[in-house]
This record gives sequence, C-alpha cells and structure tokens, in this order.
Amino acid sequence: MNKIATIDNNPKPGKVGRISRRVRHAVDLLASGECKTQKAAAERAGLSPERLCRALKEVKVQEYRDRQTRVSLANASITAAATLNWLLEHAKSEHCRKDVAVTLLGYSGVHANPTSGPVVNIGIGGGVGYVIDLSGPGDTRDSHPMLDVTPNREGER
Repeated sequence: MNKIATIDNNPKPGKVGRISRRVRHAVDLLASGECKTQKAAAERAGLSPERLCRALKEVKVQEYRDRQTRVSLANASITAAATLNWLLEHAKSEHCRKDVAVTLLGYSGVHANPTSGPVVNIGIGGGVGYVIDLSGPGDTRDSHPMLDVTPNREGER
C-alpha cells in the first residue's frame, strides 16, 4: 500500500516587519486629522515626504493605517451618536429632526419601506429622451413588433 504524504498548501506566515517610530507617528498624525497632507505629517514626524510615501505603500504600514483608522472611526462614532441624539431632541427644523430620526432608525434596522429599491422608469414608445434597443443579435423589428399601450379615451375606438 502506498503512503502519500499530504501537502500543506497553507504557507507559513513570514516575519512581521517592524514599523519605525517616525512612520507610526506620521500615520497617527494622518489618522487623527492633525495633519491634512502626507507632506505635513512627514515634516512633523521628521521624515522626508518621499520616505513616508514609500512607507505607506508597504503592506505592514497599510495594515497599521487601517487599524488606526478603525480605532479613530470607533472613537468618532460615539461623538456622532451624541450629536444625532442632541439634534433629535433640540433641532429647530422639523426637516432636520425627521432626517435624524430616519438615520437612527436605519442604523437600528428599521426602514420605512424595505421593499423599495432603486426607481427605474421605462418609457415605451418614441417619446422624449433616448431609445435603447434591447434586441439581441439576429432579432429583427418584425419579430418583436412595438405595441401601442396608450389608453383610449372614452367614446373613442
């Protein structure tokens, strides 16, 4: 009986590279919003803009950036929720309060009309606008005649 060795298709994880303190500081400055541009973040972190640009292309730095972005958004969501609650209670505009209420209900999974999707209007006939030919190859006009669906007025035939 032959014994065949199984092949492990899962590659072994490589070494996780270290991110320099300056690059981490520049990413933190960008994630927090303290610096609006990469150039400003590089200058404050003591890096050249070119070095920061190269570092931001590395996978390990992208993972760190994504992690810091998630942390920043999680912290901001608390403030955003408090702002929405304040607007729901104290906004002078009924329109604003309605929009906030719809937003909060949407986050809770309650939707005004869950079956409504995108609205598509299909015009049949030669009216104003564009005519889109949906016939396939080999189809002729005679195989799919145009139907007049205009309703008749009472008394006309």
